[in-house]
Amino acid sequence: MTQTTGRDGIADADTRVRELEDELARLREERQELNRVGMALMSERDPDALLGLILTQARRLTRSDAGSLYLVEEADDGTRHLHFLRAQNDSLPDLPTPDFTLPLDESSVAGWVASHGKPLVIDDAYHIPAEAPYSFNRAFDEEVGYRAKSMLVVPMIDHRDHVVGVLQLINRKRDAAATIRNEEDAAAHVLTYGEHEVDLVRSLAGQAAVSIENGRLYQSIANLFEGFIKAAVTAIDQRDPTTSGHSLRVTELTCDVAELMNQATEGPFADVHFTPEEMRQLRYAGLLHDFGKVGVREEVLVKMHKLPPVLEARVRARFDLIRATLIARALERRVEILEASGATGDQAELAALEQQLRDDLERLDTYRQAIEEANIPRVLPEAAADILQEIARQTYTAPDGSEAPYLTEEELHYLSIPRGSLDEDERRQIESHVLHSYDFLLQIPWTEDLARVAEIVRGHHEKLDGSGYPDGATREQLPLETRIMTVADIFDALTASDRPYKKAMPVERALSILKEEAEAGYLEPDIVDLFIESEVYRKVLERDWREFL
Repeated sequence: MTQTTGRDGIADADTRVRELEDELARLREERQELNRVGMALMSERDPDALLGLILTQARRLTRSDAGSLYLVEEADDGTRHLHFLRAQNDSLPDLPTPDFTLPLDESSVAGWVASHGKPLVIDDAYHIPAEAPYSFNRAFDEEVGYRAKSMLVVPMIDHRDHVVGVLQLINRKRDAAATIRNEEDAAAHVLTYGEHEVDLVRSLAGQAAVSIENGRLYQSIANLFEGFIKAAVTAIDQRDPTTSGHSLRVTELTCDVAELMNQATEGPFADVHFTPEEMRQLRYAGLLHDFGKVGVREEVLVKMHKLPPVLEARVRARFDLIRATLIARALERRVEILEASGATGDQAELAALEQQLRDDLERLDTYRQAIEEANIPRVLPEAAADILQEIARQTYTAPDGSEAPYLTEEELHYLSIPRGSLDEDERRQIESHVLHSYDFLLQIPWTEDLARVAEIVRGHHEKLDGSGYPDGATREQLPLETRIMTVADIFDALTASDRPYKKAMPVERALSILKEEAEAGYLEPDIVDLFIESEVYRKVLERDWREFL
């Protein structure tokens, strides 16, 4: 008898050891699973995906049939409430997630947990003690055909001991595949939540709270940077108000074309896919592509005519002086004639003097008109260039008695610009904005998913045949994003609202130019075709650019 008891004792001990070993193995597995979940939570940047991940993992670890997630939010008036953001239910997988708020008080189960910062275990939600300050609303169950029974409601508390949300789990199941739709289902399959599940979910909820706070911090940093970028775009617009909205319109066009490529299932862009991070990178590149213009001198950036403003004012003042000088000299000569020939004077000589003054003033007006027309930034005809040379050869007597030219060499240089308003040096200054943008963007410590912003921006004035600037890069050296942006940039430059020095080009003519540039090997033909055929450009033509802020 003693021997049998001893053997039974040893067997019981062996069984207990095996049970403990199994329990230890399960705990180790749960710990490893929690670590994996924690790593997944910490790496998730998308707020919506993060909330779904939290709820999914909590239900999986506890074999819960359903669950809800609330976040604590603050209203404009400073009051706080619980925002119902996520719901999952294996028994009713197609149920939509309602969007509502609960007061942050003890009247609801989630409100009580958020108010006290303590977990709550309910064995049966339909039989909550009458003395409890909270209650459970059965209306939802009755409406959709469900039976909520056991519940575990846990606060999500961050490292500052603040409740950031509430995790509510419903119906812990014996069998994860079971469906809970009525009282019989609940009785057969639902288990209560024990201390082990409470500890498990509290651990997960703590990690979730930190992840939510990190996500909010990440979002606040992203919002801060977004605000900086918008301020930078505003700074560009304020330097040259005539081009207001250019960066925003180019960004919209570029990103819309990229989205069209994402949707393509056949053709040249069937294999192209931009991730959400790459789309954000492209958007920042579009907004900042012209930021380097802040490094271009004001008088060059906003130059409306060929003559710089100072020289333009100087030429006008000089011609006013020449006119006054001609009139004064004619009056002096008239006095001389009258003094020499009496009060009546020599009528023939006086008439000749008047005629000479009229001829001189008419010629001066012709010269002045020619200068004003040559000063307009357009193609300079050969005849206009010849008359400028003639004007430059003319001289007048300056107030100090010296002979001075009608036009100085510097003024003649600017007026003789064959096309546009900029000479070669000024054009190089304008073109330098690309390198200014690139150098500026290199100074920003971009995150890994935004690391190519500067690279995309640098090439937006390049041409596929290598004839662009600043590097003379060819198609193989230019990212697809840059090739898209180049098309958008040219289209907006051609069709932007009237400027003092350039009329807006009709859309059809602008599109024709894009086609010609593509056929000449300057632009990507497939991108130009997509741009034109999709009519993606209509959005920026039909809407005010301020709507894109």
